[in-house]
Amino acid sequence: MALDQLEAFLKKMQFEPALKNEVLATSTADDVARIALKLGFEFSGDELLRMSGKKVGRITVKKNDLPGEYWGS
Repeated sequence: MALDQLEAFLKKMQFEPALKNEVLATSTADDVARIALKLGFEFSGDELLRMSGKKVGRITVKKNDLPGEYWGS
């Protein structure tokens, strides 16, 4: 299930500063999904966007300052 994959990726991200920095440097949710796919996690940018406002571990998915995109911090 993609939601399980997304949550697992976010949990991994909270313990890997280099991964978190790579993700925070992206411009779109689809870019984040491509990074995750390289690491074996499958979810779409749309699924990530649907997580906006939700917290997984120490990661909260939130709106990015760039118009039209969301991401976590």
